[in-house]
Amino acid sequence: MEGAKEDRLSAEHWFTSRQRKGLWCLFAALVVLRLLMVYLVPFTDTTEARYAEIARKMVETNDWITPQFDYGVPFWGKPPLHTWLSAAGMKLFGVGHFGARIFIFLTGLGMMALLYPWVQAKKGRDYALGGLLVLASSALFFIAWATVMTDLVMIAGTSLSMIGFYSALTDPGKRRDGYLFFIGLAIGMLAKGPVAVVLTALPLVAWVGLQNRWLDLMKRLPWISGSLLAALICVPWYVAAELKTPGFLEYFFIGEHWHRFLDSGWKGDLYGNAHARMRGMIWLFWLLSFLPWSFVFVLPLVRGKRALRGVLREADGWTLYLLCWALSPMVFFTLATNILPTYVLSGIPAAAYLLIELWQRSRASERAVPSSTVIHAFALTAGSTTLVFASVFIALLMLGAGASKKSQKYLVERVASIREPDSGELFYWKKRYYSAEFYTAGRVRTIESGERLEDLLQNGTRDFLSVRQSKLKQLPEGFIEHFDYEGTFGKDDLYYEKRIPSQSKQVARFE
Repeated sequence: MEGAKEDRLSAEHWFTSRQRKGLWCLFAALVVLRLLMVYLVPFTDTTEARYAEIARKMVETNDWITPQFDYGVPFWGKPPLHTWLSAAGMKLFGVGHFGARIFIFLTGLGMMALLYPWVQAKKGRDYALGGLLVLASSALFFIAWATVMTDLVMIAGTSLSMIGFYSALTDPGKRRDGYLFFIGLAIGMLAKGPVAVVLTALPLVAWVGLQNRWLDLMKRLPWISGSLLAALICVPWYVAAELKTPGFLEYFFIGEHWHRFLDSGWKGDLYGNAHARMRGMIWLFWLLSFLPWSFVFVLPLVRGKRALRGVLREADGWTLYLLCWALSPMVFFTLATNILPTYVLSGIPAAAYLLIELWQRSRASERAVPSSTVIHAFALTAGSTTLVFASVFIALLMLGAGASKKSQKYLVERVASIREPDSGELFYWKKRYYSAEFYTAGRVRTIESGERLEDLLQNGTRDFLSVRQSKLKQLPEGFIEHFDYEGTFGKDDLYYEKRIPSQSKQVARFE
């Protein structure tokens, strides 16, 4: 009995006290670094700036039911949970990238705070710490952790569902955790829609089938009360959104959740272009998104049979649960044609802990502690990744405007610094920048025709004009001579209209 106890303890405690403190310091460094980026890195076009501008409009118009793509134009592409979080942050902390991101950041931190004790109770604190560090230092999760997008909020919901489902089915004393499963589904429906339910159900059905837990599935989840709870959380918004802007439900459920994924030539996207990819591309996206850890999977898998031995015979089904969870987004999107790298995110939390599990299982005995070589390699990988993230962040700060070719923040600041009493507004030639809209509180306009250009020269104010360098030749001949060049910001040149003589002058028409 005493020997068995020693084996159990040795399997749960891999790190020395000093090593453990060092790893927690690495995790804390990642948290601090990501928080600094929340505050200091500007919005870039197009995705994050677009969602941030939608949230800013929500604050400005005080319309918390229908997100707006443009003033008076509803945004039907996604549910509003992430927009609510960003808008609430800007209500509390002011309109800016910190306010828009802070609650997304806290959502990611909260998700990790749920994962850690769940895994610790099952596998021990060092196992939980190792997976936590892998998750926080994986490339795509680190980026999404505080980015104004739908994905991080959605995976917080799917992760909550996965935690609640496993606890309810494997621990008779935690049947009430089944309600977490339904709450997570409601969060997913408000963050992304039915795809969140599918990405949750797919691994669960596979796991229940392989484990033959159908009876547990029926008995240990509060199906009626839980479903009512989930409906109470998410259905009211869907009803209110359809009543306020009829047509939303048809576009959202049919267009966004059928044509987008199965029709590579879909022309119905109201807010951009479909992202046509080769079928199976999602697996390459996963390989890149889980860097540097995706290649580390090779280490335990070279022993193949040893790493995966007995997975189907595990009484608690732990490894199989992680495996189904980690693979589900790639399996689901393998045949999809319109995909983005962020679609792999729902499986990243499980992949982080699956990596730790495979490392442990690849040893000669399941009770064996990873060798010092493995521990040192793990710490070196995590530490090096943290340094890379920090180096990129420092470079962005030191280079300033020159480092960000995808944000209009610096151009907008230049306009504000040279604005005079007779200055007009900032206009863009044939290019819409959401970051410019955000940083000017929606006051910029995009010009598409020569007639609108003529108005700039006849409106009695000195306007600013931003022209993408590749579109400069599309301006009417001689038009730019009425402006002074003020500087280049990324791929855009900024011009300031010359002073207008006291007497109005004739200006050629630009067709």
